Amino acid sequence: MQFRQQALAKLQSPEELDLPVRLARPQGWLVLGLTVVVMAVAAVWAVTGSVASTVGAPAILTHGQGSYLLQSPVSGQVTAVLTRQGARLPANAPVLKVRTARGTSVIRTVAAGRVTTLAADIGQIIRTGTTVAAVEKVAHRSDPLYATVYVPAENAAAIPAHASVDLTVSSVPTERYGVLRGEVTSVDRTAQSAQSIAAFLGDSQLGEQFTRKGRPVAVLVRLDPSATKSGYRWSSAGGPPFRLDSMTLATGSVHLADQHPVDWLLP
Repeated sequence: MQFRQQALAKLQSPEELDLPVRLARPQGWLVLGLTVVVMAVAAVWAVTGSVASTVGAPAILTHGQGSYLLQSPVSGQVTAVLTRQGARLPANAPVLKVRTARGTSVIRTVAAGRVTTLAADIGQIIRTGTTVAAVEKVAHRSDPLYATVYVPAENAAAIPAHASVDLTVSSVPTERYGVLRGEVTSVDRTAQSAQSIAAFLGDSQLGEQFTRKGRPVAVLVRLDPSATKSGYRWSSAGGPPFRLDSMTLATGSVHLADQHPVDWLLP
């Protein structure tokens, strides 16, 4: 009853009807103002800001024209090995001698290059089409190296022209010498099969390795030249104190095109 009487008393006091109603305390207005400002800044950043992202993928250092598999055009027994692994040969250079039913035949290189794999020994019986060597197509020791990064096909469209690439080279300690710098020169929009990769690299095992998680896209990367021992630019001051070899495995981190955060909300 006491509270009811107090309420009736307030209703019967006309002098209090013109008092202003306090909707919120000053602290409440401050919090509301800060919330509105934060939301406005977030909205502007979502439209005008950008977020950088990368995609990591296996890579390999090679000379730009790749390699080819040298296959025997005849069947017979190998009687002589006329070169060695690592040798640089001109086009049409002798590689093997094979004794066939019609006499001795010489297997020769198709194009100039360096013998990266020699897969035949004296006394071995080979058949027509047997791979006897892998030859990297490089004419001179000074020819520059490139990196081929095998990127998942779904990321290919997001790679911009001249995108920067960081390469972690398997034979170079990253914690000491950092990563190798490069730039995208071309993106092959056709997904690569194990056979096409093997044909380019001259190694069927690498073809299977690079397609283990699906058919990737080949991204050709030009290595940034520099006056270092390796001949290329690194994230460290000088990089490793030795030159790099072709057919060296690496891991590439390709910088994708920047995205506006609002793009994530749009279908």
